[in-house]
This record gives sequence, C-alpha cells and structure tokens, in this order.
Amino acid sequence: MQQPLGFAHFLAQADVVGHVLLVLLALMSVATWYLIVSKAWSNWQTRRRSREFLRHFWNAADMQQVAAHIKQNGVADPFSHLTHHGLRAAEQHRDKRGGRMIESGSADEFLTRALRRAIEQDTARLEYGHTVLASVASSAPFIGLFGTVWGIYHALLAIGMSGQGTLDKVAGPVGEALIMTALGLAVAIPAVLAYNAFNRNNRLLLTEVDGFAHDLFAFMSTGNRNDAPATSRANVRNLTEAA
Repeated sequence: MQQPLGFAHFLAQADVVGHVLLVLLALMSVATWYLIVSKAWSNWQTRRRSREFLRHFWNAADMQQVAAHIKQNGVADPFSHLTHHGLRAAEQHRDKRGGRMIESGSADEFLTRALRRAIEQDTARLEYGHTVLASVASSAPFIGLFGTVWGIYHALLAIGMSGQGTLDKVAGPVGEALIMTALGLAVAIPAVLAYNAFNRNNRLLLTEVDGFAHDLFAFMSTGNRNDAPATSRANVRNLTEAA
C-alpha cells in the first residue's frame, strides 16, 4: 500500500534541521503579521488624531489656545508633537540663562533645532518595525530554499538506499521538499507588501509634517505664516534636510 504524501508526511519525515527551519519561518510569519496589524491600526489612529489636531490648531485664536489644547489632550500625533516642541523651545528661550550649549544662538535657531529634533523623533517612531519587515522579506525565501535543498538531499539519500529511483518514487519526496520554498515565499510576500505600504504612508505623512513645520516656524517667528522673511525661510529649509 502506497504511503500517503503531503505536508503531514513531510513534517513526519523532516529531521531536526527541517523542524528548526519551519519554526523559524513560523516565528517570522507571526512577527510579520503582528507588525502589519499593529502598524496599520497605529497609522489609522495617527491619521485621525492628526486631522483633529490640525483642525483645532488652525481654528485657534492664538498659540495660547493651542498650548491649552495640547495640555488638555496630550501629544498623540506628529503634528501636536511638533507644536509641543516648538512651544517648549519658545518658552525655554525666553527663560534661558545662557549657561548651556543648547541655549546658544538666536530664537530662530533655537526653534529650528527643536523642530528638527521633533521631526527626527517622529521619523524614528514611524519606522518602528521596518527593519524586521525588510529582514523577513529578504531572508525568508532563502530560508525556504535552504529547507528545500536539505529535504531533497535526504529524499535522494532515502531513494538511493531503497534502490528504487523511478519517477513515482522520486516525485513525492521531492515535491514535499519543495513545500519549504512555498512556505518561504508565503512568509516573504506579505512582508514585502507591508514594508512598501508602510514606507509610502510614512513618506506622505512626513511630507505633510515638513510642510506644517514650515508654517509653524514662520507663524511662531513672525506671527504670520504667509509673510515669513527670507532669513526665516532659509533657517526652516534645514529642518528636514538634517533629519
């Protein structure tokens, strides 16, 4: 009676190396889907909170109302985080004593450094998990391929020992070994798609944050976001170039 073939039979015939590779692929898949779900939810929440804050910001009468809104609702998105850093920088510059390196420079330079730090922090936070996704996307196919080669090697050894090298004897074990390649691709493809999607989302969001940083800088330094002087524009141009 011919022994049934399939994934269960492959698991039963796999050795320690095969089981280790399967566990590794399973862990990579779990990590990938955890990041996909958690980052998708986080990005949706960030977009929603950003729209709410921007609506409050541009409808506020002055920066005091904006500061009160941030104090009441907290910092929950990149735009409120950027504004919070700008307000703190303005307050610290007014109260500075001149004894620290961070307090050196003019008010515009002090504000520029504060906004640059905020953008850098937001960039690092938005890129959380991207290294894992990129590593899974690039390594999972090769792990699956290694498992396939290892499985085919043992299948050929078993066939050679049995002395039966006909096609019906070879096709089953070799086909089972190819399961590892399919598993590697199944793990890698979601990671690649998620990495590209999250990168695009971050790029668009940071572009909006960059534009808002220019408006915020001009508004806080001149009081009019449409009439920022040339010197202020030259300073604010370096906000994201250095980030």
